[in-house]
Amino acid sequence: MVSSLDGVVDAGALLRAWRQRRRFSQQELSNRSRVSTRHLSRVETGRAHPSAEMLLHLAEHLDLPLRDRDRMLLAGGYAPRYGARSRDDALTAVVLEGLRGLLDAHLPYPALILDTYWDLVDANEAAGTLLTGCAPELLEPPVNVVRVCLHPDGISSRIRNLDTWAAHLHRQVNRRAERTHDPRHRELAEEIASYRPCGTSVPHTSGPVLTLELDAGDGVLRFFSASAQLDTATDVALEGLHVETFLPADAETRRRLG
Repeated sequence: MVSSLDGVVDAGALLRAWRQRRRFSQQELSNRSRVSTRHLSRVETGRAHPSAEMLLHLAEHLDLPLRDRDRMLLAGGYAPRYGARSRDDALTAVVLEGLRGLLDAHLPYPALILDTYWDLVDANEAAGTLLTGCAPELLEPPVNVVRVCLHPDGISSRIRNLDTWAAHLHRQVNRRAERTHDPRHRELAEEIASYRPCGTSVPHTSGPVLTLELDAGDGVLRFFSASAQLDTATDVALEGLHVETFLPADAETRRRLG
């Protein structure tokens, strides 16, 4: 398994590395992409020069993140197709404003906009319910909600079902790190493992959904979460952006927040 692409500048070598990362044989990638194994072999070994459209076609079937699709295009001698606009850019701001409308619509329950690294982009007023008791230094930007949950100085002492919730977060971070091979995802996975080692088993729950159970001092707030990802992003800065909403998992939580 190829673990690093540092220094790899050849499009064929990048293609081979990502194919191996996805654990695809040339035959499997051929079946998925309808590109012959002979041509794939020639591209990987540098004996054929693929078009930009061919590289993007193969990148789609390998589920490459947008940043890595641009990298493959550059390695093939082509201009990148996916930008990385600032969040202050007018077009990006319109998208974020639309997502912020979802936060307000979710009141009186907590909702957050998170980027691909689970860094907080925005939140509604009710999100403060989740962050009570967190050390101030963990709330300095960029606020990482996974870190806030599992850091000893975060809200971990308030989470009644910490083992279950930690296992859920570990699985999410490890799964994304496996897909993207992004160093920041791997670093986050290693960081939270240092706070609370966790196995790879499926988190146990006795109810119909996994819940977050938070000590509120005079009772327990129980939430289940639903995530909506921006799957139509064509800009690196927006890829992985998602809205994380928390809804009451019992009548008492609904009564207290409503």
